[in-house]
Amino acid sequence: MHTLLFTTNNKNKVAEIQSLVGPDFKIITLQEAGIDIDIPEPHDTLQENAFEKASTIYSLTQQNCFSEDTGLEIEALGGAPGVRSARYAGADRDFQANIDKVLAELKNHPNRIAQFRTVICLLWAEENNPPKTFYFEGICKGEISSSMMGENGFGYDPIFVPEGSNKSFAQMNMEEKNVFSHRQKAVTQLFEFLAKKK
Repeated sequence: MHTLLFTTNNKNKVAEIQSLVGPDFKIITLQEAGIDIDIPEPHDTLQENAFEKASTIYSLTQQNCFSEDTGLEIEALGGAPGVRSARYAGADRDFQANIDKVLAELKNHPNRIAQFRTVICLLWAEENNPPKTFYFEGICKGEISSSMMGENGFGYDPIFVPEGSNKSFAQMNMEEKNVFSHRQKAVTQLFEFLAKKK
């Protein structure tokens, strides 16, 4: 079994990704690795933020690791909140406030088109060589609902309805969500890549 360090302590993300990986890989969180730091996300792209997190943890641990950054991109808002999704309404990562802000900005707006985009950055070293950097991207297209729907999920899930469904992510169980999930698409690419490394 391969152990892979996931540079997060977000239990929701860990559970979602663990539900997608096979028995050949064990995902370790920062907390499980004994790392307690808050890595800044100062960049203007998901890719740069994902690399910042992965490279910071690799430099501390010298372990193969991956990170991800995800943004909700709303067409009518010019792609916002995008890379600022977690802090859209302020620095304290209050997702209820973030949702309220999005709904207020889209109030009565006819264009509700949106997409979730996840970028995964993997730092992978073999046989004592320097690590190489690999990126994997997943996109889920959909639209923003006019009000919150559902109690499951996290973040913007209560107001995002993926294409092909009439349910929000927050109305789905994990299995249903994984059919559409942007994160699932990126993770699938990641583990298809890693399967070749076994």
